Amino acid sequence: MKIDDVRRTAYSMPLTNPSFPPGPYRFFNREFFVITYRTDPEALAAVVPEPLEVADAVVKYEFIRMPDSTGFGDYTETGQVIPVRFKGEEGIYVHSMYLDDEGPIAGGRELWGFPKKLAKPKIAVESDVLVGTLHYGSVLCASATMGYKHRPVDHDAVLKGMKAPNFMLKIIPHVDGTPRICELVRYYLEDITLKEAWTGPGALGLFPHALADVARLPVREVVSALHFKADLTLGLGTVAFDYMAR
Repeated sequence: MKIDDVRRTAYSMPLTNPSFPPGPYRFFNREFFVITYRTDPEALAAVVPEPLEVADAVVKYEFIRMPDSTGFGDYTETGQVIPVRFKGEEGIYVHSMYLDDEGPIAGGRELWGFPKKLAKPKIAVESDVLVGTLHYGSVLCASATMGYKHRPVDHDAVLKGMKAPNFMLKIIPHVDGTPRICELVRYYLEDITLKEAWTGPGALGLFPHALADVARLPVREVVSALHFKADLTLGLGTVAFDYMAR
């Protein structure tokens, strides 16, 4: 393979057998289960990087079921996102993500810098309750429940939240172990078709684990529970801030 061929074809690893196809990526019937809760301000300050600013002592714990996504297939993920401000703009910082599919783990980390780790999240309807769980190996790390479709939610309010910018840290080390890329990335959800949205009583438990540290942001009070489904495109990102720039 010639040098020009490498330059032309390289977008992921392995070079001749990438773990995922080029984007953008479309998701059909993407299902969200989100518990919003209050946590300790000091705990948030310890994990949200400057130049982002914490908007409130609030965390959104998300379970996301993706039964049909171009390139990535069928998988489930869960994690924590934090409302933030960047230069006065309201957005969301993606703090942690755990999922069960190698393709979107590789693609998410390599392209955007999603903080993805392999684990076993699950969403299920059990009689009259929506249930979300996260296991890391055999250990339960998160358990969320919500009364199933108790009350409809205003679609405009849900869409406004979905259209806000999302931020995360993309970190890629040099071959000597020092950081080579360290960027604050901004991305958006695009071409959204919101199909349904519901709320009801909700509860969330987070449990300590050495490698799945969702309990680092402890639950002090559950604020709300939200369950909705949508078709959408995961837009590719832009660099909002370069930590390596001098």
